[in-house]
Amino acid sequence: MQTERPFVMSIAGYDPSGGAGLLADIKAFEQLKVQGLGVCTAMTVQTESECLSLEWQSFNKILSTIDVLMKKYHVEAVKIGVVKDADYITQMIEKIKSINAEAKIVWDPVLKSTSEFSFFDINTISDLKNVLKQMDLITPNYNEYKILQKANLFESSCSVLIKGGHREDKIGTDILIENGKEISIQPNNKTSVYYPKHGSGCVLSSTIAAYLAKGENLENACRKGKQYIEKFLTSNPTLLGFHS
Repeated sequence: MQTERPFVMSIAGYDPSGGAGLLADIKAFEQLKVQGLGVCTAMTVQTESECLSLEWQSFNKILSTIDVLMKKYHVEAVKIGVVKDADYITQMIEKIKSINAEAKIVWDPVLKSTSEFSFFDINTISDLKNVLKQMDLITPNYNEYKILQKANLFESSCSVLIKGGHREDKIGTDILIENGKEISIQPNNKTSVYYPKHGSGCVLSSTIAAYLAKGENLENACRKGKQYIEKFLTSNPTLLGFHS
């Protein structure tokens, strides 16, 4: 078994356009020289501009795949993307922690797509309170953060990176909340906010997970993830970004 690159696992949906979900995460992992593993939570039919359908995968198959991969490979960090509801993610994290209690966990809470296709069952959101304590970071956009905040979910010890792409003020400025302290992460390239990309949230969360697996602390991982995402956003004028 190769040991030169740390293993990072993405648990996310399959997007046939390659812009988001598992395929985007694996592209980012390769660029950052970590070994990517993938577990599919949902099959979608979508392009960079619209999501047409979603089919959730067998939950037993998801758990068994996590089990097989984590018992074979020493997974340093896990990025979780689209999941069906609170029960799904609770059982996933229980499985992850039962095999490697030290694995870093980053969740990108995809509640809706940019095209307003609903993913997460919002009726279960209050059930997230306990499971958040077992995560290292969640990466909601500004709108998702307000929904989670309204459900009083941030009494836990989980760190939060509030992405600034949807803010009306200080657009592009991310806020990291770690141990009750707010850290402002300014854009390095202020023009990047004017180049929206399909899957940018997926890519940011997966790059942060990769940097955590490589030994960076949380603040540095978030800062380096932001540098990566800015290059991704400005890579071309279309909605499908290039990884480089």
